[in-house]
Amino acid sequence: MKLSTKNILLLLCLGGLFQACGVFFSPPAGVEYQSVIGEVTATEKDFKKLPKPQEPIVVGVYKFRDQTGQYKASATGANWSTAVPQGLTTILIKSLEDSKWFAPIERENIGNLLNERQIIRTTRQEYTNGQAKETLAPLLFAGILLEGGVISYDTNILTGGAGARYFGIGGSTEYRQDRITVYLRAVSTNSGKILKTIYTSKTILSQSVNASMFRYVDTERLMEAEVGVTNNEPVQMAVSEAINKAVYLLILEGIKDNVWNATNQDKSKADALLAEYTKEVAESTKRIPGKGDWDSNRRAKFSIGASVTANSLRGDYAPSTSQFGASGNFKYLFSDHFSLNAAYGYQNLSSDRYFKAQFTSLELDLEYLMLPFNNFTPYFSAGLGSFENITSKKGKIQLKSQFGAGLEYMVSPSVGIRGFGKYHVGFTDDWDEVISGKRNDHFLQFGMGVQVYLGK
Repeated sequence: MKLSTKNILLLLCLGGLFQACGVFFSPPAGVEYQSVIGEVTATEKDFKKLPKPQEPIVVGVYKFRDQTGQYKASATGANWSTAVPQGLTTILIKSLEDSKWFAPIERENIGNLLNERQIIRTTRQEYTNGQAKETLAPLLFAGILLEGGVISYDTNILTGGAGARYFGIGGSTEYRQDRITVYLRAVSTNSGKILKTIYTSKTILSQSVNASMFRYVDTERLMEAEVGVTNNEPVQMAVSEAINKAVYLLILEGIKDNVWNATNQDKSKADALLAEYTKEVAESTKRIPGKGDWDSNRRAKFSIGASVTANSLRGDYAPSTSQFGASGNFKYLFSDHFSLNAAYGYQNLSSDRYFKAQFTSLELDLEYLMLPFNNFTPYFSAGLGSFENITSKKGKIQLKSQFGAGLEYMVSPSVGIRGFGKYHVGFTDDWDEVISGKRNDHFLQFGMGVQVYLGK
């Protein structure tokens, strides 16, 4: 059986596609085939900044519990796995050891310890005729008990995404933010007084990126392909970070109120950390759960930007070809979510063999930031503008409207990277110097750019 040229090309494309997708049969980050040392969290590194204690504090932890009673969310039905890890006491004890400020003693399974000590006594008495020369050392008792637990696990406090599809080819991105909350309190065993209570929280981020293609390559032949990556932050890591932060703040609070003290040599280090902690407490009062990190826009009111674009004319000539352009803009952010954006652009538009021209444009858009308090946010824009053909001697200024959507990621407090798509619709049908059909001329635009925020 002979294969036609079209079939051979189709088979080669499919082979190349499967070869390229073979990378995704294993995780992009690689597979760990051997046991490894657990990751060091960001809050665990804070312990290295702490001053040395005058003497490690003996503490006991009977039970640091999951008090949420929550199960993992499932879209397919009931899921009886808990949303929060159940070994919270072990995580807390590890955190206490790493801080070097506490000497934790075994209390979670104290019954096992007492039974083993009883076995040791009985064995010694039996094999020394009741005249044991060595006695067991007394158990340490805790001067402070640590109580508390994970008191909430809030799911989907922030969800969103963006996507686009054009002629069966497109992609999308989605994200979800959960939140875990930890309370930790120190109780004096001498008086039963609660010395300190600490409250910390940690967000858990899940992201996914997908791309797909769905096209008819022939009358009765359909070609479909898809690829995607999902990244879920481990809940155990988030819990560890929240507990480490609680222990770190508990130490600072104790130093602040003279519940315990650092060595005399490290008092200057303790004072510096307390000043930093006081500043963090003042900033935390501005935080709004579910709206991002802070109750102050990360972006300054005024900004300038530049971008490169790819334009595809939809006029009276076919087929159209993609041409490059560039634009610059000035933006004024007059509220948390809304801004005015003025832009000047230089665009090349053409159709294959029949038409090619250069245009300049002036645009004024109203822009809406969906998540103004986050580093990463989708945005939408719409507005009016003018368009002029600078190649033609008959060039005249014409009006148009435009609307679009995009994504912005703040790589620093003053610099954002933008990707966007826009649809420009003309009020006339003579952009390509031909009037034909029922629709006015228009063009599709995709671009990448940089936005620099001025001031604070």
